[in-house]
Formats: sequence, C-alpha cells, structure tokens
Amino acid sequence: MRNILLTLEYDGSRYQGWQRLGKGESTNTVSNKILEVLKKMTNEDVELFCGARTEVGVHAYGQVVNFKTTTDMTLLEIKHYMNRYLPMDIAVLSVEEKPERFHASLNAKSRIYLYRVAIAEVPSVFDRKYTYHSFKKPDTELMKQAALLLAGKHDFKKFSTVKKNKSTEKEILNIDIYEDLEEIQITLEATDFLHNMPRMILSTLLDIGLGIRRKEEIDEIFSPTSSTVASAPCDPKGLYLQEVVYDR
Repeated sequence: MRNILLTLEYDGSRYQGWQRLGKGESTNTVSNKILEVLKKMTNEDVELFCGARTEVGVHAYGQVVNFKTTTDMTLLEIKHYMNRYLPMDIAVLSVEEKPERFHASLNAKSRIYLYRVAIAEVPSVFDRKYTYHSFKKPDTELMKQAALLLAGKHDFKKFSTVKKNKSTEKEILNIDIYEDLEEIQITLEATDFLHNMPRMILSTLLDIGLGIRRKEEIDEIFSPTSSTVASAPCDPKGLYLQEVVYDR
C-alpha cells in the first residue's frame, strides 16, 4: 500500500468548504470533488486526510492531503490524471510518496492563513471575488497592538463556533500585518484552528482597526466570566489557507 501526498490549490468560491457533514451535509465540497477523481483513477474507495479543513468560501494556496492506494501509476501520471479530470478551480501542484505512517493532519506542526483586505479608493472589478474591500482604511498599528494580546496559548472557544466540548485551547504562533497602498495582508499561524476561528479573529482585529471595538476587548473575550464575544466571522472570500507546516 502506497501513501500519496498531494499539495493543492483551489478557489473555494463555489464550494461548501473542504468537507461538510452532519446537519448541513453537502456533496458540493472540495474533498468530494477530489474523491470522485481518485475513485475513477484507482477504482478504489480511498480515505482522504487533509492538513486543514477550510470553511465555506475559503480558498487555498497550499492545502496538503494524503491517501493510501495500491495503484502502480507514477507520481507524474497521478498529477497529470488529476489535473485533467478535476474542475478547473482545483489544481494539484505536486505529488509525493510518503512513509506509511505519514498523516496530513496529525503530523502538521502548524497552519498558516492569509487574509487580503483591499483598501484602494475604488474596489477592483477583477479582485472583488478574492479580496475583502474596506472603504475605510483600518488602523494597522492598533491591529498590531491587539494581535500581541492574541499571541500564545489561550482558550479560543469564544473565537469559534465550535459546538463540541473537547479542548478549545490553541496556540497562536504568529500574527503578521503587512500594508501597502492598495492592500493589507494579515497572516495567522497557529498550531491548529477551531471552526471559524481564523475568520472570527480577523473580523475582531478589523473592527479594532476601524474603531468599532477597543483593543482591550481581546482580554475581555478571553475571560470566562465576561459576556464580551468576538466579532462575527469575516467575509471568507479574502481568506486563503497559505501553508500547512511540517517538520523539515
């Protein structure tokens, strides 16, 4: 049995996220489109494991998945076959063979998300599906000060829509905020993310930058005795899974 790793990029605009099970179950997901092609290619019912389950409408520059198969196709043949039959909004960038015990989720050390906020005076007609446009320019210095309060290990339950009672403690490793004349780019790196956690962190930071919230509210949201909650999830169209990080 071979263990195959795929690095993917995709436009999440028309999909119900990476995977959608339970109450809102849907077959219109990125994972389902990939599984359909894998079934056709290998004639096997493979199980697919991903580095990060992206939410509805979220894109990926570097999603990582693995599956096990008995196919004797070469790595190049797998890459060409999948790119031939996958929808044009999903692409396989590379194919590798990994040791049997490799698992795309369990072996990941961290996940990095990128959020693109357009701040040009006139919203771009061509970028409108892939950036969030803010007509008022956020104060990035205030956002950086608030980001320092988010870094480290915390209980991020109130920065999430997670329903389960399992541990909600995660560690933010880095938040970087870059600004030029036309765009603000925010990168979030954490050991892992809860459901909607990136989007709720980003919307809270943007609200602070826009003067809608105070940066001190970060500590209030973390406090288990406070009724203060995070902002509603941000618009997903500007959000990308940039990278899943593994041991080099």
